[in-house]
Amino acid sequence: MALLWVFLKANFVSFAHKVNLTPLYITYIIIALTALISIRAFQSPVLLSSLIMNPYQTERKRQYYRFITSGLIHKDYTHLLWNMISFYFFGIAIEHQFAYLFGNAGKVYFVALYILAIVVSDIPTFLKHRSNPGYNSLGASGGVSAIIFAYIIFEPLSEICLYFALCMPGFILGALYIIFSWYQGRKANDNINHDAHLYGALFGLIFCLVMAPESIPEFFEKISNWRLFN
Repeated sequence: MALLWVFLKANFVSFAHKVNLTPLYITYIIIALTALISIRAFQSPVLLSSLIMNPYQTERKRQYYRFITSGLIHKDYTHLLWNMISFYFFGIAIEHQFAYLFGNAGKVYFVALYILAIVVSDIPTFLKHRSNPGYNSLGASGGVSAIIFAYIIFEPLSEICLYFALCMPGFILGALYIIFSWYQGRKANDNINHDAHLYGALFGLIFCLVMAPESIPEFFEKISNWRLFN
């Protein structure tokens, strides 16, 4: 279950106001589409089975669409709710940032980041379990992780809270999250696809660093200034 303990404490409205842009609403469209398909899949095991990431079926029947459709369904309402809450807060902020950086193309970049992250985050799972017909994975974890880590690149000092209580600068939480996901992924004993979280997060970082290389010195400058005053 992806990032259900992550919440943005920083005022993302102020972040959006800083770049002086109006909402683009792509985040809302993705949330609505994901919610509709997830809820429909809750009621239809056949639909769920046809959309879920099953590496064995994906390879044997060449059903590569599952790399995308698995990000549109969830285990239950709690899984769906927390993924979409996280996506809402960070997604709006990244929409504004991308519009500021890329103009009208920012919409395309935003959608590309989210969808590609879902696909990329499933690749390690596919390679690891493609001989296991009983393994399934689902959820928007990879895409949500990518959006959150994109936010961390641009706003590394904004506080992010665990369970709405324990708060810390985003770059610190991001580092801890990557370490935690890597460690839990190696253990693989809790029925959570930590590899999807890890590779989604890393893809979000790489995507922003490649598409907006100026963010690299700005990222380290913000952290350096934070260290000077703490």
